[in-house]
Amino acid sequence: MSRERCGFPDPQGTGFVIKRFIFAIIALVIVAGGIVGFNMFRDQAIEQFFANMPVQPTTVSTIKVEPMTWEPGIETIGTVSAARGVDLTVETTGIVRELGFKANDDVEKDAVLLQLDDAVQQADLLAGQTKAKLDKQALDRAIELQRRGVGTEAQLEAARAASETSASQVTKLQAVLDQRILTAPFKGTLGIPRVELGQFIQPGAVVATLQDLETMRADFSVPEQQLGSLELGQTVRFGLTADAFDFTGSITGIDPKVDPQSRLVSVRAEITNPDGKLSPGQFVQVRVELPKQDNVIAIPDTALVTSLYGDYVYVVKPAEPKPAASGAAAAPAAAGDAKPAEPALQVSQVFVTAGRRNAGQVEITASLEAGAEVVTAGQNRLSNGGPVVIDNTVTPDQAAKAAAK
Repeated sequence: MSRERCGFPDPQGTGFVIKRFIFAIIALVIVAGGIVGFNMFRDQAIEQFFANMPVQPTTVSTIKVEPMTWEPGIETIGTVSAARGVDLTVETTGIVRELGFKANDDVEKDAVLLQLDDAVQQADLLAGQTKAKLDKQALDRAIELQRRGVGTEAQLEAARAASETSASQVTKLQAVLDQRILTAPFKGTLGIPRVELGQFIQPGAVVATLQDLETMRADFSVPEQQLGSLELGQTVRFGLTADAFDFTGSITGIDPKVDPQSRLVSVRAEITNPDGKLSPGQFVQVRVELPKQDNVIAIPDTALVTSLYGDYVYVVKPAEPKPAASGAAAAPAAAGDAKPAEPALQVSQVFVTAGRRNAGQVEITASLEAGAEVVTAGQNRLSNGGPVVIDNTVTPDQAAKAAAK
């Protein structure tokens, strides 16, 4: 009978189990150590690879900062109207007998534009002229009789009163007849006719509009803070778009009262419009020219980046040399492997203080000096210290002009 069946332990069986357990622990430690070591080696290799991998430079456009002559101005929007413009109307009722103009005709002052039927008025005038002629003859006879001592003073006064009354009646009939004719009050351009031949019209009916397009005026408003910068005769530029101020004028009137609701001041300027490109009622971009200022640091507004932390620009500087890699990272270089060249330029983020804006330029009042080279396009792909390559063949203003065309 064996020792196990008799209840006695087997020393050799227990030792064998302990040995197997120890071998299993050793094997587990070796496997876990290998895994940990492999992970550490892999992480270090990846880190060294990315540390030695060259960073591709970003292509940007730049501009050198130089002191410039600042041309400040007050920009707003105005409405154009003719310096002289009226809606032509008639003073009396009647039927249109003649219409002497077409749409957009240029007419001189006192040109006949419309003739109402005036047969009755012509007859009345003829009768009045005949009576006035007879009364004048009677007055002449009374004067002659008075000179001869035959006529009385009363007869002479009666004849003179009758003659003057007849003459006044002729003047009145002539004025009534003149009301049947519509003439141009000044030189200008006519609009679309609002009446037709044979039409019966009432007093006040608009026949057409007459506008003097050679001289225009623009009404606009500026903030009350700018009231002290305005004066009569000041140069004002106008344009149909914000990019082209093709018309020049001068201030002819400044309202002395500030609107208490809007806090704006009404201003009127006169514009010369020889080519007739401006039309009454148009909106125009207005720029009131202010005195020039020299030695102002300004950059294109595309170079300024606005963030929650403030306004900043990217300044291009020579790249700083990087320290040589050590340890395992230096081995490939020692072995003769090619190493990418360091970029020649890099950018530095500089926070600045922005001031006035004018014609696509922004004034920089602090933290930027003349001679600095700032990035004007490509900032969205940059980071502080990143490498860059300059390409100024296409700049933001050129791209905007190309898009406009």
